[in-house]
Amino acid sequence: MYESASAKRFKSNNNSNNNNNNQLPLDFSLKSLSKSEPEVSEVSERLNYDSQQEDDLVDDNNVFASANIANKLLALEYELTKRIELISFDPPVEYVYSPIDYAISVHANFLQKYCHTTKKILFLAMNPGPWGMSQTGIPFGEINAVVNWLKLSGLIEKPLKEQPNRKVTGFACHRSEISGRRFWNLFKSICGSPDNFFQYSFLRNYCPVALMDSAGRNISPAELKGSKLKELRDICDLTLLAVLKLLEVEKIVGIGRFAEQRAKNIVKTAGLPIRIFWMPHPSPRSTANENWSDKALKTLNELDLLKYFVKSDDENLN
Repeated sequence: MYESASAKRFKSNNNSNNNNNNQLPLDFSLKSLSKSEPEVSEVSERLNYDSQQEDDLVDDNNVFASANIANKLLALEYELTKRIELISFDPPVEYVYSPIDYAISVHANFLQKYCHTTKKILFLAMNPGPWGMSQTGIPFGEINAVVNWLKLSGLIEKPLKEQPNRKVTGFACHRSEISGRRFWNLFKSICGSPDNFFQYSFLRNYCPVALMDSAGRNISPAELKGSKLKELRDICDLTLLAVLKLLEVEKIVGIGRFAEQRAKNIVKTAGLPIRIFWMPHPSPRSTANENWSDKALKTLNELDLLKYFVKSDDENLN
């Protein structure tokens, strides 16, 4: 399968910086899963698996077996990105941005730093925004939050085809993503440090690829129709299923109704003992979204999830 120039350069840089603790020692051969993953047409059938059977994507006989959790997750996310890129999207989709490809250095550092253990809670967002993950490679990746709170850095390149009004300038971007600023500021106020947020939880996008029309307007997966929507959902569903098993997730918080519904569908179909919750999306495009932080905090409190974001003994969290 195609390996981008950015991935090759990152691999080369990584081999020469093995002593840098902020770099993920990746084996990029893990990203090619063509021999172990099903064709897209088989995905729906694969979701109806026997719960006693091992999942091909994460079992001990898979090519991932010798890698750690961060490596496994990056391999899953990268393969998902490459498979989405193979979809021939119909208009109005004109641009496809794959930040896990062109910002793979930053995303790998994110996983290495914050996702090297299993997680009780998965916050599930929808897809990258133009001034967040599309710039930094991090979900809800508002520049200030990524640099000054999450303390992440790395090489950021360009998408293969760039929309003139949505140029990728990485950490030099002067725009601030409102959704990301709201999300990370909320948890900064609750947790104090990123480690307290990531101790029991993680955040990922259901679809890690940004889709835009000719004018640069973001097209969410929920806006797609017909066979392309099914094709996208099939491969995103299968990857989410693998991530849930890899991280041994117990609770999913869908950020917005679309993410909540996809999580419900996958958990029900696969018969997983995972609880599904919903919290409002921080996007200013969402209706009745004034005072989002207050509403989100109230939701987390009502769901009895706030206890996971303060320092507590493990026995108090079961």
